[in-house]
Amino acid sequence: MSPAIPTATYRIQLTADFGFDDAAAIVPYLKALGISHLYASPFTKARKGSNHGYDIVDHTKLNPELGGEEGFARLSAALKQNDLGLILDFVPNHVGVHFADNPWWLDVLEWGPASPHAASFDIDWEMLPFRGRGGVLLPIIGSSYGKALEDGEIELRYDADEGSFSAWYFEHRLPIAPQRYGEILRAIVREADAAESAAGKALLDLADKYRGVSRPDRKEAPAFKAALKAIEGGAALIAKGLDAYRAGEGRAAQIQTLHNLLERQHYRLGHWQLATSEINYRRFFDVNTLAGLRVEDAGTFEAIHQLVKRLVANGQLQGLRLDHIDGLRDPAQYFQRLRKLTRDAQGPAAAPLYMVIEKILGEGEKLPRFAGVHGTTGYEWLNVITQALVDGAGLEPLDEIWRQISNRSPDFEPVLMRAKRRVLETLLLSEFTVLTRLLARIANGHYSTRDFSADNLRQVFELYVLHFPVYRTYITGNGPTEPDRALIEQTIEKARADWYGADDGIFDFLRDALTMDLLKPGHGAHSKPRVRRFALKVQQFTGPTMAKSLEDTAFYRYHRLLALNEVGGEPAAHAIPPEAFHMLMTERAKNWPHGMTATMTHDAKRGEDARTRLLGLAEMPGEWAATVSKWKVMNAPHLVIDGGLRAPSATFEYMLYQALLGAWPLEPDPDFTARMQAFALKAAREGKEDTNWINPHPAYEDGVKTFIDRILDPAKSGPFLDSVQSLSRRLSVIGALNSLSQVTLKATMPGVPDFYQGTEFWDFSLVDPDNRRPVDFAARAKALEGLSDPHWSALAENWHDGRLKLAWTRQLLKLRGEHPQLFTDGDYRPLKVSGPHADHVIAFARTHGTDAVIVAVGKTFAPLSDHGRQWPRGEVWDATIEIDGLVLGDDVADGLPIRDLFGDLPVTVRLARVADTRSVRRKA
Repeated sequence: MSPAIPTATYRIQLTADFGFDDAAAIVPYLKALGISHLYASPFTKARKGSNHGYDIVDHTKLNPELGGEEGFARLSAALKQNDLGLILDFVPNHVGVHFADNPWWLDVLEWGPASPHAASFDIDWEMLPFRGRGGVLLPIIGSSYGKALEDGEIELRYDADEGSFSAWYFEHRLPIAPQRYGEILRAIVREADAAESAAGKALLDLADKYRGVSRPDRKEAPAFKAALKAIEGGAALIAKGLDAYRAGEGRAAQIQTLHNLLERQHYRLGHWQLATSEINYRRFFDVNTLAGLRVEDAGTFEAIHQLVKRLVANGQLQGLRLDHIDGLRDPAQYFQRLRKLTRDAQGPAAAPLYMVIEKILGEGEKLPRFAGVHGTTGYEWLNVITQALVDGAGLEPLDEIWRQISNRSPDFEPVLMRAKRRVLETLLLSEFTVLTRLLARIANGHYSTRDFSADNLRQVFELYVLHFPVYRTYITGNGPTEPDRALIEQTIEKARADWYGADDGIFDFLRDALTMDLLKPGHGAHSKPRVRRFALKVQQFTGPTMAKSLEDTAFYRYHRLLALNEVGGEPAAHAIPPEAFHMLMTERAKNWPHGMTATMTHDAKRGEDARTRLLGLAEMPGEWAATVSKWKVMNAPHLVIDGGLRAPSATFEYMLYQALLGAWPLEPDPDFTARMQAFALKAAREGKEDTNWINPHPAYEDGVKTFIDRILDPAKSGPFLDSVQSLSRRLSVIGALNSLSQVTLKATMPGVPDFYQGTEFWDFSLVDPDNRRPVDFAARAKALEGLSDPHWSALAENWHDGRLKLAWTRQLLKLRGEHPQLFTDGDYRPLKVSGPHADHVIAFARTHGTDAVIVAVGKTFAPLSDHGRQWPRGEVWDATIEIDGLVLGDDVADGLPIRDLFGDLPVTVRLARVADTRSVRRKA
């Protein structure tokens, strides 16, 4: 049986090409590696062909493309046989919509607000402009709506098996409201000139039976459809008569008829770019095909968790990773319900289900306490490890290099502010507009605030969002907590200081709306539903705004050191000295000992070993500056210059050089140029400076592609490639050393270490989809079999083949498995390091009762490795760990020389025990 708190987790990406049976096949390998829990990407039914599983179309079913119920049963059996648990990446915030595969969404399109599933979606039915009836905007048209209509791309079809009508736009099904079936049938019979035929009479009789603008209603519709499909000859007649709605060139009457029908539906079709300004359903970020779920609705919550409850009750699911909890209206309520559901499924005697949340914390932000939650998925600890290993002395010179390259200040805040403005003006304009309109309605609802104009309210709210420093607050219906209230007030003051208009109380009004103080006595009789809706919806908006601005825009504009441009971090972050690292770990051991510690995820901006390799640039900033200057001269002839166009831009070129070094393969990779070009295209569009996703700049994009092709062509850029290879060879040594320290910290510091698929070998991948390529598990399993008794000197000598990282990972996990309490619930004890190389070592102990383990890792390796020219052995280290109160072996000593601990590897993990001070005193 797997432990309630995982020893170590292993994240896999399930796809149609790597399903349940493939996952079952690697379970014995994961067991041998030391993994206790398989951590799977979403495996409920997703859109066909999904390569990530987050576009779920049915939460109640297992994904048939992964193997369905039978395949999952085989995976469960394999896990049970090997005593491994299973953690599911569960998606409560959104579902895949449009197309023709989500039954809830199709029902909402058919019945509008009358659908029982309408409560599950966050739709502002009355927000469509220039339309008398309510509806939901469907931004699915590739051209304009009018052109698609005139070109015959929108087609009315009849499904004889269902007895139903739907409009189709290519693969998108658009159900017709049954109340319009009568007019359709009359038009069909008229077009076919079949009023006197038996089938025609039957169709007209059926239409007459349900006369009225609201008939058939939902209760009558099944009988109507059944009668329709039962009419003999009806399907053939309908197929002929549908010509009345067959739009196309030269068919003005049919175009108008089809348009009139579509205008009477519970939806409005539109160009895909309308989503940026007029969409009226909550999305996942700016993805039109992912609609937000109102999981706060009790019926919706129960429905989407049916499968989870069954799997937990059957003992087939031992943990949950909750995706994008910042999208939920009320996370606190959600986790209370979820804890009750899992407790009911497990039974009273079981330990609480392991639960972690995807949550990105801002600098200094504390994780709120939620019922049953053990911690986060570990983005923040990924960045803590990186900042603990980076050479702080090298960051200031890198600031200056970036200043000279970009002609900008190295201050990151203005970059983020500009990115936020761009996002508010484009990607999330629709959501922003919905909130500003709601705020204006609130103001207009009372005489004391009606003079706050809609335009001024929009501007002050924009300033508030721009200055809001984290992803969201966690206000409930009862109002804000004191930390949230303080955060709102601080942000209001920053926004107020940035306002050039008259401050006539408008910022106080906004503050009171955000905190819901408007509903307190003395604030006038404002609409309670509107104020509550505004305050709670703002929380669902600030998260996507920050994510799209920071991770998906600013990260691709600010390139001082790419190793710091990582999810959960800040590109301008400072180094964390050992003392601060120890404080963070002591606090974590006390407050969140069971959250995950990640160093690589499916959302990461680059591979974990690419990141540690790039850290080496901070250890040789002078050489790096000179090298970049040389490369720019070498590659100047390869730039694409056309009038005012320069591709790539100077800042993007600098970013590409870092990305190249991070991803540079240790062995020849025939796909490397294509991979770099794909990465560069995504990076350029995400940065939204010279091109973007909404309005691409083909000339610039082609220029960047050409530049990469030229500089990676040995026939054109031999000297440049020789220089890259030379620097990469040395950076790779430093990076490998850093990686050993990174994995050691991950496996021994407080928390549950999480390993992303394939990263037990070196991982130099680029951003997704590059980091989701297939993994050669057979090669890893074969290598592990040959490492039962590792020869560390030989492995270090041949570090480039990846077996060193694999062997050391297995060694660490073996230790965790043999001493679970020491690592799961042990205390954290900082250890002082003294000597000339003290700044190059982080040391600590984990203790539980009298058991202890001493951990030490090296850092800033450049001066100890001749700047990456040689692998440092133990004798180069001159430092001592002070271990007062700990005993290693039979010797009682005050200090441990690092040279004795770091033999072939610059890391060590040694079992020890807590000294019995009375016995030590007697011996003395």
